[in-house]
Amino acid sequence: MDMRERVNSALKQAMKDKAAARLSTLRLINAAIKDRDIAARGEGRDEGVGDAEVMAILGKMVKQRQESARVYEEGGRLDLSERELAEITVIEEFLPRQLTDEEVDAAIAAAIAAVGASSIRDMGKVMGELKARYTGQMDFGAVGTAIKTRLG
Repeated sequence: MDMRERVNSALKQAMKDKAAARLSTLRLINAAIKDRDIAARGEGRDEGVGDAEVMAILGKMVKQRQESARVYEEGGRLDLSERELAEITVIEEFLPRQLTDEEVDAAIAAAIAAVGASSIRDMGKVMGELKARYTGQMDFGAVGTAIKTRLG
């Protein structure tokens, strides 16, 4: 079952269960995927977005909500922060398990070896290799720093 089918199935179940908060989050996910589909069709890709792009969309949604929750907490709006955190929980159901630090280190080492990276100039190739294999499973902001350390 691809990502769209999983989201739609969960959406239908949330409607049956009358789970309003969950339903709202699933509708936001669907809307984000459809927006990206429309953009992809504008670029000449009639089939829309694939699972890898859906994973990237979901990852971006999680990051946005983490940032919003932090801002709400700092502003003393714990009710809004809790709502953002609840949305993160729903979105993360569709993302693969996050890799541990050791697994991330091993993946970086394997990617460096796979592309034959020897200097910081090869960082883009290493990141491309990692994104192709591990989209949604690691924080690429932190990974970039680790790659720089190894290649620098």
